[in-house]
Amino acid sequence: MGSGWHEWPLMIFTVFGQCVAGGFIVLALALLKGDLCAEQQQRLLMSMFGLWVLMGIGFMASTLHLGSPLRAFNSLNRIGASSLSNEIASGAVFFAIGGLGWLLAALKKLPSGLRGVWLIVTMILGVVFVWMMVRVYNTIDTVPTWYSIWTPMSFFLTLFIGGPLLGFLLLRVAGVDGWAMRLLPAVSLLALVVSAMVALMQGAELAAIHSSIQQASALVSDYGSLMAWRIGLLVAALACWVIPQLKGYQPAVPLLSLAFILVLAGELIGRGVFYGLHMTVGMAVAS
Repeated sequence: MGSGWHEWPLMIFTVFGQCVAGGFIVLALALLKGDLCAEQQQRLLMSMFGLWVLMGIGFMASTLHLGSPLRAFNSLNRIGASSLSNEIASGAVFFAIGGLGWLLAALKKLPSGLRGVWLIVTMILGVVFVWMMVRVYNTIDTVPTWYSIWTPMSFFLTLFIGGPLLGFLLLRVAGVDGWAMRLLPAVSLLALVVSAMVALMQGAELAAIHSSIQQASALVSDYGSLMAWRIGLLVAALACWVIPQLKGYQPAVPLLSLAFILVLAGELIGRGVFYGLHMTVGMAVAS
């Protein structure tokens, strides 16, 4: 039995995409508040480039899952009927609208009256993109380990864990500070607590899921240790983020970058476990 590492292109695509969607929401809310000076807004827009770099890496990784990148466009053949096509289409629209709007705003070609519309629409598209990721896996009733509440919770919790940290990092890169930024670690901490509870409850549930030929708990035999490593990495990331603030100063950009790398590592472990839990009902399934 494996741990899903062979699905590393999808692991990168989903984790990076969810973090970018969450990070964009943070930066968009900072811009929409309207209390940043023109220079701060421009610096923040420039730092937003980091989001599109990560999104681009995610999409490049996803094409490797298709065997040949030349088959990428075939994934759009059944928009509306296929969850996979809807996922790729929603991600492409989020990437295109977000990236094009960012480019126009960064070049000062986007009218101020349209900037708010662009930010709000792109935030919505980001959430839709994550939901379409969920639908790819959560609608397959022949895969009982994915056909559960844990799939949407896990995907959106990645958004709430990685998104605020990524947004905070890019705000610091732009030299933006404010009291509202202090709420972001609390969001990620709460999401981490919920995520740990999800891991425990899902682990307990695996023992009760089986087909006539397969036991779910045997799919990833080191489920407990992998989840322990994941939670440990996420706790370390939050420590890098929060401890400097408890001491009265903002964490440096290199430390925040390390924290985000730790989050990516932790969430990639969790996503590897997710793909490793793939099973079909076989001749029968009971739970």
